[in-house]
Amino acid sequence: MFKTIEGAADCEMRSVIRFLNARNVLPSEIHHHICQVYGDNAMSDGMVRKRVRLFNEGRENVHDEARSGHPSLVNDDLVRKVNERVRDDRRFTISDLSLHFHSDFKDSMTLSVVANIAGSCIL
Repeated sequence: MFKTIEGAADCEMRSVIRFLNARNVLPSEIHHHICQVYGDNAMSDGMVRKRVRLFNEGRENVHDEARSGHPSLVNDDLVRKVNERVRDDRRFTISDLSLHFHSDFKDSMTLSVVANIAGSCIL
């Protein structure tokens, strides 16, 4: 019986796949080895096969590539603006910030996160 590794990063499993693939181990056997060691956290058989195919096509990087998607609503400029507002009135509330920055925030959760970031930046 093998010791199970908990909380492994995806790049760790990809490194194992890359290594075993370089040794000409079949994808099904690679998946079997990964399941033995990583248990419930193991990558699916289909994902192992996809990674093997990518490595066979020349991919060398085991880390995630940057993806396009929704850009973060929180940026340095917005944190700076909120920080300035907080410095002007330290008794601010989330509602006050929401009224002041209504066009910058899509939801109250984002506003709360920015307020906490700005609050932690105040010296």
